[in-house]
Amino acid sequence: MLHLPRICIKSFTVARISFLYINLLMALFLTLPVLQAREKTFTVVIDAGHGGKDPGARGTVINEKAINLSVALKLGDKIAAGHDDVKVIYTRKTDRFIELDERANIANRNKADLFISIHTNSVKKGSTARGTETYTLGLARTDENLAVAMRENSAILLEDDYQQKYEGFDPNSSESYIIFEFMQNKHMEQSVSFASEIQKCFVSAKRADRGVRQAGFLVLRKTSMPSVLVELGYISNRDEERFMKSSDGQNRLASALYDAFSRYKKEYDRKQGGLSGTVQGITSSEVSYVEYEATEEAVPAGSEEDILNKKKNASVSSQKKQTTAATRTKSNATGKIVYKVQILTSDKKLSPGAKVFKGYKNVDFFVEKGIYKYTYGETTDFDSIRKLRRQAAKDFKDAFIVAFKDGKKVKY
Repeated sequence: MLHLPRICIKSFTVARISFLYINLLMALFLTLPVLQAREKTFTVVIDAGHGGKDPGARGTVINEKAINLSVALKLGDKIAAGHDDVKVIYTRKTDRFIELDERANIANRNKADLFISIHTNSVKKGSTARGTETYTLGLARTDENLAVAMRENSAILLEDDYQQKYEGFDPNSSESYIIFEFMQNKHMEQSVSFASEIQKCFVSAKRADRGVRQAGFLVLRKTSMPSVLVELGYISNRDEERFMKSSDGQNRLASALYDAFSRYKKEYDRKQGGLSGTVQGITSSEVSYVEYEATEEAVPAGSEEDILNKKKNASVSSQKKQTTAATRTKSNATGKIVYKVQILTSDKKLSPGAKVFKGYKNVDFFVEKGIYKYTYGETTDFDSIRKLRRQAAKDFKDAFIVAFKDGKKVKY
């Protein structure tokens, strides 16, 4: 009888320890999914230009294809390490030839959110050209831009049946590039915005800035997401060739591209009304929001007279629209922020019943730097606009939230 309490106490202690142990195992089991990698909600396709039988531009000690691949892989590694919600896909990870249209197909098949094509520039001997430049799709406005597009597009000459595949397109004929004048790219604004961030980050990396440009690149023609083509520097320039060949140079270029991607991704998440994935080594204060300002390159080209008329009309329309918007906003919510969902952009004014609106009613627009930006819905409640954006995103994948106060666009 004297041993009974000890047995009871011992049994109670064992039971208690077992209970705590089971609870600990359950807690670990339940938190396991949280400890695992986040769901990949954003896909970026990194395209290392040229490859295999296509060396690209030739330098004195290295060819373009090798530089492109090395920087592309370094960029992908940085993104994978710094953003746990981003899926990184490469068009090539080795020295092999990939046809231009297949590069775009890879991005489209994987429903990519961003396409980055990495290249290295070159000019004829005797030129001292140097610096970085980033291109978006469009009609080349200068002979210099056209020459870059011709050189990059000449890769199709190494493809079988290229004349049939590219519908008679001749990469060496300026007449073939007229097709890019009539192309409408619904991702123009995002592409130019990302290109601008890239150039800013190249400047921070102490590279010469040749700006954001526009030209007709076949690799960008069929991509169905924001897309850019980056020229890292001139392999024809001895100093830049040595820099791009070096491990330090390649890492600095990849880091600049990574910084630009991080800024773009942060803004993308903000417009989607959600939270961004973990960014290693970058704090929220270091990645500031930069208001997009369309440059001359963002306005679709035409004759000089057409361009001047478009600018004049856009300016008049913008003034009229701002007056109307200010009056409407003040009457409904004076001094309050009004949220809308931007669904698409165009270089011209569209009729209210245009097919591109997919039957949506209450579509409005505002003009910014000559570009018509169309919005859907209007509310002062942020939760309501987030729901509206999710609804609109079913038909307009890149729909995002914009804000106005007293008729003027503002940050929020």
